[in-house]
Amino acid sequence: MHQPQPPLRAIHPDRTPPRILLYSHDTFGLGHLRRSRTIAQALVSAFPDASALILTGSPVAGRFDFPERVDHVRLPGVVKQPDGGYTARNLGLPIEETTAIRAEIIRATARAFRPTLAIVDKEPTGLHGEFLPALEEMRASGNTRVVLGLRDVLDAPEALQPEWERKEAVAAIERYYDQLWIYGLPEVYRPLDGLDLPAEIAARVRYTGYLRREPSEGGGAVQAADSLMAPPYVLVTPGGGGDGAALVDWTIAAYESDPDLAPNALIVYGPFLEDARRQEFAARIRPLKGRVETINFHSRMEDLYAGAIGVVAMGGYNTFCEILSFDKPSVLAPRTRPRLEQRIRAEAAEELGLLRTLDCDRDGADPRAMADAIRALSSQPPPSASPLPGLLGGLERIVDLTREVLATEPAADRNTPVTSIRRAAERLSRAMAGKRA
Repeated sequence: MHQPQPPLRAIHPDRTPPRILLYSHDTFGLGHLRRSRTIAQALVSAFPDASALILTGSPVAGRFDFPERVDHVRLPGVVKQPDGGYTARNLGLPIEETTAIRAEIIRATARAFRPTLAIVDKEPTGLHGEFLPALEEMRASGNTRVVLGLRDVLDAPEALQPEWERKEAVAAIERYYDQLWIYGLPEVYRPLDGLDLPAEIAARVRYTGYLRREPSEGGGAVQAADSLMAPPYVLVTPGGGGDGAALVDWTIAAYESDPDLAPNALIVYGPFLEDARRQEFAARIRPLKGRVETINFHSRMEDLYAGAIGVVAMGGYNTFCEILSFDKPSVLAPRTRPRLEQRIRAEAAEELGLLRTLDCDRDGADPRAMADAIRALSSQPPPSASPLPGLLGGLERIVDLTREVLATEPAADRNTPVTSIRRAAERLSRAMAGKRA
């Protein structure tokens, strides 16, 4: 049984209420923001004096509700180009200037908020190194513990190794980070295997388990389009929707090809699905006469799982946590570009008996393959049929790790050589100062 712990303020060195800064760069999708929001809510619930502030680049951050003592600061948006580069979402400025503006907001926020704990999501230096000036100042002050939070799967090792080398991620972790939290279990996947990390960094790694999700109070029936979709239904979710058109198309085609396919489907497009595709899908759905309904966005996706008989999804991290939390039989049709993250997660989960995958190469892309998978959901075992100890203990473990990391004294100065990581921070700081002059 989880033992009650003393209030965090009693063990923090300066005995002040903890302030938690969470950074998620959010150049694509909703995953980083939703994960940061879940963690922030768990921490302020566990520590009554705590406050949490999320730095996010998500253009839809304002459409989410935030719990008491949790708020967010919106960074100017950026988008990832097909060639892998970035551009400003709305400002019309060069990416270098946009990054400098974001870096200034980040550093100013960190200075004013004075966090006792900073949790950085996925990118050790931030987008284009934008978090480096704040990291350097927090390290110099000695008053902030810094944690790198990583999802269970990042990418295939052969792709992750050169990416981390290019971003000098290992040097940044060695210099700035007290711990690395992996939001998963090693029995499912070890995302840092193959990176040949120094032993000192490997010793800072902590696995947490997955992040349990709960329905909000009052969650229940869902308004779909202009009618009310009553359960049971199949919940179809392509995450943020920016790359989910193929999954939606395949699902609609299954219902078009099989007039007897049941149960009905509730599709949540996601806020980033292109308007042209929404219109195209709407024209195809109308003749289905209520068998398929759609909504564009829901800020509490957890509430949609209650009436679902099963889930059809691509397999992003948050969706996977929801599938496990609500114990829903599920079919994942993962994307494979620009990362293999979703396929790796789906295949690992299928091997453990937690769900099944639908792979075009293995199963074919015919609508009948999707129709058969949907029909089989009613008899497919839920994830709980293949129990894995600690699978959903992530939030409780994060609370314990927060106590652990904040109870430690500042680490002795790490005599990391003045590499290009530190010089990058200094260059960005000078650029920011030049824009203010």
